[in-house]
Amino acid sequence: MSDSVYKVIELVGSSPGSWEEAARNAVEKAGESLKNLRIAEINKLDMRVENGKVAAFRARVNLSFKYGE
Repeated sequence: MSDSVYKVIELVGSSPGSWEEAARNAVEKAGESLKNLRIAEINKLDMRVENGKVAAFRARVNLSFKYGE
């Protein structure tokens, strides 16, 4: 068994509907170009506000993937 190395990146996903959709958008968009995605960890949730109303939900996500393969 060989040792593995993982890289962690931070992404911010957004959605007009929910924090869950925002996090999913970040992971799925990353999955279009990154291979071997492993773990997604939500670090922070916030909202963008316009004219006193919620315009978008945002999720800051740390995403790890196997590095070097």
